[in-house]
Amino acid sequence: MIKNVLSDLGGVGLYGVISVCLFFAVFIGALIWTFAQRRSLMDAMGALPLADDRALTSIEGEPRHE
Repeated sequence: MIKNVLSDLGGVGLYGVISVCLFFAVFIGALIWTFAQRRSLMDAMGALPLADDRALTSIEGEPRHE
């Protein structure tokens, strides 16, 4: 049944091409954003799971207000 529905719709192949292009555009955008970040920011974010709660500071270096 699904095969018949999809075969009757015109331009279904175009949706696949558009979705793959959109996926790659988002993926490439995420890669560019990742490599454009400062190394110090990535090191600070990477150390967060291992940090003591009392010693945490914001990424800008200011103490937390909690």
